[in-house]
Amino acid sequence: MDKQHKIAVIGLGYVGLPLAVAFAEKFSVIGFDINQERVDELASGTDHTLEVSDDLLQEALQGNGDKKLEVTTKSKDMRDANIFIVTVPTPTDKNRQPVLTPLIKASETIAKVLKDGDIVIYESTVYPGVTEEVCVPVLEQHSGKTFNKDFFAGYSPERINPGDKVHTVTKILKVTAGSTPEVAKIVDDLYASVITAGTHLAPSIKVAEAAKVIENSQRDINIAFVNELSKIFRLLDIDTNDVLDAAATKWNFIKFSPGLVGGHCIGVDPYYLAQKALEVGYNPEIILSGRRMNDGMGKYVASEVIKLMLNKEAKVKNGKALVLGITFKENCPDTRNTKAIDVINELKAYNMDIDVCDPWADQKEVKTLFNIDLLRCEDIKNTYDAVILAVSHKEFLDFDYSKLTNEHSVIFDVKSFLPKQIIDGRL
Repeated sequence: MDKQHKIAVIGLGYVGLPLAVAFAEKFSVIGFDINQERVDELASGTDHTLEVSDDLLQEALQGNGDKKLEVTTKSKDMRDANIFIVTVPTPTDKNRQPVLTPLIKASETIAKVLKDGDIVIYESTVYPGVTEEVCVPVLEQHSGKTFNKDFFAGYSPERINPGDKVHTVTKILKVTAGSTPEVAKIVDDLYASVITAGTHLAPSIKVAEAAKVIENSQRDINIAFVNELSKIFRLLDIDTNDVLDAAATKWNFIKFSPGLVGGHCIGVDPYYLAQKALEVGYNPEIILSGRRMNDGMGKYVASEVIKLMLNKEAKVKNGKALVLGITFKENCPDTRNTKAIDVINELKAYNMDIDVCDPWADQKEVKTLFNIDLLRCEDIKNTYDAVILAVSHKEFLDFDYSKLTNEHSVIFDVKSFLPKQIIDGRL
């Protein structure tokens, strides 16, 4: 493989930054992002997402000869790159329709500096066909170049797990694909040079796109199944987790846990596959049914809390509740598509006064996104009518819950994280 590759990574978030740092050990890397505040933060050697340690980031920025990372908001700084890797977000809108605007804008930016022989690799999660049917035409239109003649494309779906310090980017096997057999080999070799877990070369870009979108759709459906079981077993006065523990003793039982399904992948990707299915005339019943189940869990949790409060004669109207956690997962600052906010909003509909504590979330970000002033853990002084553990941050194990509650209070554990003897209910 040509060791003279110069790589540009477009989008320096949870996916792009770890990838850029990994490639900087072997190549010259330009990290591009339109957010000047983000670029300034990274240039100073700090990553607020905590996906890359400050030491590792600073080492990448300092570099070793021509192997180093530079970060910028100027597209002209990518002119010397011959490999472009797109890691921008692919969200959905309020109607659950895929939003491809970030991908299209990134493609327009790349097209302005695209040269003959360059390869553009997409990592963003999409439905099958987006790379070649949406992104490539944008590259052609804005560069004046011809696909698979003047420039080429690849796809290698991201597999970042935010907050996971074990399964980091280089330790997760990578699926790769290219627009020609020769380019596919270049793309695969490129990733294989830094991904210690290895690579899997898919036969086409569409296959790689489809593989990514079903990974999270499968998890979504499995979680939806146990969420439905949780609803059934609560009606039968059976502890769902006890049932799952018993069933997991069979060698081929796959154990999933009930809960709130948010984040940038599992709660979003199924809608991409569903949209494409509808376009080709198929109504994806199981996928959308799973989504409906999981999207409704925040409201369900709140309603179960209210029932328990009424049974214990706790104050509901004008009562006080403490919600522990607002990120979408434990021990991670990522608030994207968090479903904890659904619990909060539903409790507010019962005219409850809600305090929210999350030691991992960024206070400024939470205020901007949700208009919530986070309460610091050390500032919790009140006694609450209800305490809801929405996210299993490790810090919440150290709380003295007896000081937060009275004899009528309800403690509800969404994550089955707290000692069973101190809670009133869990999924």
